[in-house]
Amino acid sequence: MMENPQYNHLRVERGVYRKIAGVSERGVVTSQHYAAAEAGAAVLSAGGNAVDAAVTAAFTLQTVEPWMTSLAACGYMLVAQPDGKVEVIEFTGRVPSYFDEEFYKPDPTIKTFIGHPASIDNRNVRGFTAAVVPGCVRGFAEALNRYGTIGFDRALQPAIDRARKGMYVDWHTTLAIAIAEGELGLDPGARSIFLPNGHAPEPGATLPLDQLAKTLEQLANEGPDSLYGGAIGEKLVTDLNSGGSSIALEDLANYAPLLYPSRTMSLQGKTVHVAGETSAGQRLFDALDHFDRKRGKGPVDAGFFTAMAQALWESFGAHRKRLNPAETTNKTSTTQVNAVDSEGRMVAITFTLLNRFGARALSPSTGILLNNGMSWFDPTPGRANSLTPNAYAPSNMCPVAITDEGGAFAAYGAAGGNQIVPSLAQLTGMILHAGIDIEEAMNMPRMTTGPHSDIIVNVDMPAEQIEALEKIAKVKPAAAVVYPRPFAAPGMVGRRGNAFIGMPDITYPAAYAATA
Repeated sequence: MMENPQYNHLRVERGVYRKIAGVSERGVVTSQHYAAAEAGAAVLSAGGNAVDAAVTAAFTLQTVEPWMTSLAACGYMLVAQPDGKVEVIEFTGRVPSYFDEEFYKPDPTIKTFIGHPASIDNRNVRGFTAAVVPGCVRGFAEALNRYGTIGFDRALQPAIDRARKGMYVDWHTTLAIAIAEGELGLDPGARSIFLPNGHAPEPGATLPLDQLAKTLEQLANEGPDSLYGGAIGEKLVTDLNSGGSSIALEDLANYAPLLYPSRTMSLQGKTVHVAGETSAGQRLFDALDHFDRKRGKGPVDAGFFTAMAQALWESFGAHRKRLNPAETTNKTSTTQVNAVDSEGRMVAITFTLLNRFGARALSPSTGILLNNGMSWFDPTPGRANSLTPNAYAPSNMCPVAITDEGGAFAAYGAAGGNQIVPSLAQLTGMILHAGIDIEEAMNMPRMTTGPHSDIIVNVDMPAEQIEALEKIAKVKPAAAVVYPRPFAAPGMVGRRGNAFIGMPDITYPAAYAATA
């Protein structure tokens, strides 16, 4: 397997990265954590559909992967019906209706991890002042109302059960907390949960989530309006305001997810669907259009990757012209859930707290870890993505669905900031232009490029592919390790004959495809 021995010094782990596909006629759920995938698959087994399963899995993730998501997360959901109709529920974060522009005045000496200036004292990056109005609870509730078969309370039950027991700490949890330990320690709420005895917990410990459990129970009993203007919202706003945020109860009450048909493009006899303008969907379309025109059908060989690199440069160049500056980081805390049910309905959810552990601040009276969505925006006035009241956040997130004459064909997405579009473009080319199976595509080594001219290659790519890329750009080899992550973390579900297949990211430790 180690075809390129000159990169052995980068292979700090010896072994082959693979994950087992979930294959079932009754449906599959994929997630970055097996507990969430299994919770979703249990809903399918009990007669629920893919929307029920995906929402249940998404809610469960906050109890096992809190550095990625919470009740304050934001994102997108694509629902592909068995007849091929695809709709979007956009639940991106929203800027409060009022904020003090002077308070968020840019400090040109500090750059955010996204690439534009940070506010003075990093006020749009860390702490309560970095939070935007969250969307996932209303978004997931709307999905259940429109497409689901189970109640909102049922979708929350696995999360409630796990929160009551506390969060079990494995080695990856220890690593995730240790990475953010310094800033988590600055916030009393976050410190009290994630840093017992003042430091990252050892594997085998259990972190109490008592306040979150109470909030989840209250949310299940009272419904989503409890957060958006009700009793939970009142407690959350009190905490936010005491921490300096200008989010008001009315901002929560007025939040609404955006519902609309997917944006589409025809590709190789099928239709590719993405979310709206705040997503990276147009960037993906630009890359796929360029790749399709220059490359067309063909195997995954050296020419595949050189054409794809050119396509990614083109798409990111076009993106920069539309939006200045482009996001240029993969240091985000995004997560991905996919589901397919026995009828062939498929769902892709991409959602995030933005940074790892979001604002690294926790609302003590609700147990909700806050997002840091204010840093999606440029505090400099007059920019395309300037910080303005009530604006919905732009992002790199890009859930995708593919349909054909048989209905839904595949649904997928990825975590990884600016690595998201490169990974999804390559996976799309693999399954549509090269015609390979989802399991094979997800297990195949990839490269990444786009906002930069260098090409980062997986050290396990075949030598001739790397040599071809070296002829067009500077190549940086990287092993697909857990940390730091050089590549995106995709997940995918799709059709395989008369059954359905799901594949999680192969390098994420707890990622799993659970079958009904």
